[in-house]
This record gives sequence, C-alpha cells and structure tokens, in this order.
Amino acid sequence: MLIMTKYFGEMDIDFARVIHFPTGVLGFPQETEFVLIDFPKPSVFQLLQSTKEKEIAFIVINPYHMYTDYTFELDDSIVQALKLGDETDIVVLSIVTLKKPFKDSTINLQAPIIINANNWCGKQFVIKTNQYNTREPITVNDPLMAKGE
Repeated sequence: MLIMTKYFGEMDIDFARVIHFPTGVLGFPQETEFVLIDFPKPSVFQLLQSTKEKEIAFIVINPYHMYTDYTFELDDSIVQALKLGDETDIVVLSIVTLKKPFKDSTINLQAPIIINANNWCGKQFVIKTNQYNTREPITVNDPLMAKGE
C-alpha cells in the first residue's frame, strides 16, 4: 500500500500494520487509519502518519522513555472498545511537540494514544486528572535522546 508521508515522501506500507482509530484522533475524527513509521536510528521518536492525508502526522514517543513513573487508569469502555486483554498487548504513545532548542520541546501526557498491538486498534483519550497536562517538559532519561540537544 503506497502512501504519501509528511517527512519521508512516498512509502510502501504493509496494510497489516495499519492502526485503526474508529473515532479518529483528537481534532481529526475523520482520520481513522494511521501507520507508525520509525525515524532513522538511533531515534526513539516515531511518526504516527495518516494513511489518507499526508499533512496529518504526529511525532510520538513511548512516554515511559521520559517519565518512568507515568501512570493512569484506562476506562472500561476503552478496554472493551480496543478489546484489550493482557497488559503486554498495550502500546502507549504520547504526542511530542519538537522545538528549537530541543530543551523547549514538550510531550502531551494528558491525552495518551493507546494501541492494541494484537488487533491494531487504537484510541486517544483525555486523562481526567490534573496530574498531567498537554505540555509537559521533555526530560532526558534516555541517552539516545540526549544526543539531540
């Protein structure tokens, strides 16, 4: 399946790796199919790219690379909608806003993206707590990230 990407041009994507977001992602309810694309190594960042619209793409990261104590509760409705079973089935991603200098970059911990790695179904939801916000500072716990400074 050929798609146009925001940062990498045209790419051939395995349709089996398409992540289905039945209700879209926040702000883009019409965008229901995305794919995760790795940035060149040794980056810990990935691109969550719409398969339909080249300009709709988000830089994402596993939030535990930066916030090892990050925790939240999944609503039963999300567990059921994504058909989540074992905890190892869950992929958690957070959207990152990269800035220059890198130390001014932020991560959205208030609205994580949850993906079932078995059925490639995903959902973004807002955590109902004041513990996190949409513009948390990026902390460098991973030596691969520190190289970007």
